[in-house]
Amino acid sequence: MSLNLTKIAFGAKDFADIEQWYAGRSSFKVNTRYRPTRWEETIGGSLFWIHEHNIVARSQILEYEQQDNGRWWIVIEPRLVRVLPQPKRAHQGWRYLKGKPPRDLDEGEEIGDLIPGKLAGKLSRLGLI
Repeated sequence: MSLNLTKIAFGAKDFADIEQWYAGRSSFKVNTRYRPTRWEETIGGSLFWIHEHNIVARSQILEYEQQDNGRWWIVIEPRLVRVLPQPKRAHQGWRYLKGKPPRDLDEGEEIGDLIPGKLAGKLSRLGLI
């Protein structure tokens, strides 16, 4: 089973901004300072995007490429897959996703209005969502 990573969708004001990042691309690379220690286990896994304290989407990790300046590219599939929002605290850089990843939304499935991240986290801890 592949490992998954999480990353903040920094600079995205809403989900449409994240979708715009992917629009018309044939490839997609995410810049990072350090390659994960367990990088080989993440290939085939997914990079999950966090927006407003919720995991909201994912893309499959294809490979890693080292840049000339010593940094790394995480090469991901240029296809954004929406997932059932799951509360997640903000962090810097990437992190391994612990626990079961959120499920993909089915074609045409709507998530309705998102619950704010802090409220969703509290409701989740109470077992209400």
